[in-house]
Amino acid sequence: MVLLFNKTVISHVIFRELLHKLSLGRLILKITHAFATAVTLTSSPKSVGDIEKQVPRRISGADALMDALRRHGVDTIFGYPGGAILPIYDAIHKAEEQGWLKHILVRHEQGGSHAADGFARATGRVGVCFGTSGPGATNLVTGIATAQMDSVPMVVVTGQVPRPAIGTDAFQEIDIFGVTLPIVKHSWVVRDASDLASVVAQAFLIASSGRPGPVLIDIPKDVGQEFFDYFPVEPGSVIPPGFRLTDAPDSSAISAALDLIEKAQRPLMYVGGGVISAGGHENLAAFVKRHKLPVTTTLMGKGAFDERDPLSVGMLGMHGTAYANFAVTECDLLIAVGARFDDRVTGKLDTFAPRAKVIHFEIDPAEVGKNRRPEVVVLGDVGVALAQILELSKQRDVKPKTLSWLARIDLWKERYPLMSPPKEGQIYPQEVLLAIRDLAPSAFLTTDVGQHQMWAAQYLRNAPRQWASSAGLGTMGYGMPAALGVQVALPEELVVCIAGDASILMNIQELGTIAQYKLPIKVVIVNNRWQGMVRQWQESFYEERYSATDMLPGMPDFMALAKAFGVGGVLITEREDLQRGLEKAFASPEPMLIDIHVRRGENCYPMVPPGKSNAEMVGLPAHPELAMETTRNCPDCGASTAHEHRYCPACGISL
Repeated sequence: MVLLFNKTVISHVIFRELLHKLSLGRLILKITHAFATAVTLTSSPKSVGDIEKQVPRRISGADALMDALRRHGVDTIFGYPGGAILPIYDAIHKAEEQGWLKHILVRHEQGGSHAADGFARATGRVGVCFGTSGPGATNLVTGIATAQMDSVPMVVVTGQVPRPAIGTDAFQEIDIFGVTLPIVKHSWVVRDASDLASVVAQAFLIASSGRPGPVLIDIPKDVGQEFFDYFPVEPGSVIPPGFRLTDAPDSSAISAALDLIEKAQRPLMYVGGGVISAGGHENLAAFVKRHKLPVTTTLMGKGAFDERDPLSVGMLGMHGTAYANFAVTECDLLIAVGARFDDRVTGKLDTFAPRAKVIHFEIDPAEVGKNRRPEVVVLGDVGVALAQILELSKQRDVKPKTLSWLARIDLWKERYPLMSPPKEGQIYPQEVLLAIRDLAPSAFLTTDVGQHQMWAAQYLRNAPRQWASSAGLGTMGYGMPAALGVQVALPEELVVCIAGDASILMNIQELGTIAQYKLPIKVVIVNNRWQGMVRQWQESFYEERYSATDMLPGMPDFMALAKAFGVGGVLITEREDLQRGLEKAFASPEPMLIDIHVRRGENCYPMVPPGKSNAEMVGLPAHPELAMETTRNCPDCGASTAHEHRYCPACGISL
């Protein structure tokens, strides 16, 4: 029996079949399986170098998967076990014993996918999550879609029923490959254990290159159990069929873009999450300061440019600042960098930057011209493109023409600032965010989805990769598990999750994960006892018919809930306790759930109503002049002309 096991020509599967035919019984099968496991464990290397000395090596598919992940720098996995993925979890057990892997047991697979997402956003590394077949796999779908919409690199590994059972409607079988086709960059069903190393290498390359996104690897149970001659595959050594690395930005397009920027009187930088993914924030800051360009960011782009800088106009769009929305309506050149002209940004599309030429810096060709046709396209890595345009700019004599434009924006900032909450009555939700901004200026921030998310985007300030929020999909329940992923990745940092009382209940079970691993996350519930954003829309557009949005009936005692999970709690209902309560919670080395009761009927303003232009906001502190004026003055000679005219009738300069 020992001789048979040491002969590489006889596979473990064949040996098992032989024993079955000889009718030696289940006892012998157990003995041989234990022996095979012992051989694998005793030959397990202590380092990658040791592995290479022993290639090829006879191991199981599950062990091959773990070795491949290790070679790609994976040291953290978020997941939840189940029947079909048990062979892989057995390999996880060995990896944890060897000391190179930490597995975080979440309480729901969706929590695992959001945690991997938060891990990736905070670090720039690929997040990894595991789930079993059937409901385990379908529970991951929302997290996969969230990552796809927000371009987050993630590798998702699911267990699958054994190969002979695929297509038979076996217990907990689901075609997760088919289910997720529209929401992944690529996916595989691994039907041969010898393909695992190559698939992992391809998965990490695809997830992290170009426009990042999630990929799926579905592994049948018997593939994980199968023994084979393992040949390691190094990162980047396998190029998937049809795969192309991103081309370098075209130098003529860079030059054309700079030409337009130098001529513009009212330019506006419109910055999205692509700048953060590409690590282009430093070159962005240097370029805009050199050319005196105002900067607005999307929800995904928060942190790409310092919002305390005078050139910042904050976030634009449906709940953006008034001055950002006026600026985008009035600009004569819109410079989109790593942004995709999302409907929550543009409002009524044909009134979005209606008088502006457009430059689009973009890595994904599918986004170019999809919603707005640009005059100049700079296709390629936006980090590289920003470095190139900055270098080209340094070769020219820069004479910004934006002083009068910046003065006009400053006037809008004075007239239409974000609300400064009154100091009487119940606590205003805006007060909560301002207090957090003062007490935790360098915290890593995550949010759930709703009014609190928009208030957080309006009032909080953060550096690159210190903001994680579900922007494209708008996933309620995202914030706390995402914070879990951030805190695991960055154990020494302060991590604050801004949640709503409705959103937090979507994945409240992850308090158990936070408690188990003693993660010192501070979860702040902005509690107005409503589904706040839905209620605001019902008030504004459905004649105050509040259908199924009141969360007060059935509202849990969050302090009792926190205690039940073993998490500390702070309840704040009075203004005089707000600062002191938050200080106490943030200073604690333990995880804390902070329940802050705020005014029930407060709305999030400004707001661009559906079907309106960005200039037609409601909820401003005073009725604004429309940004789309009928006349304008020449910045050189002062002559007045119709707003749509592109040249001054008096001196002839381009307006």
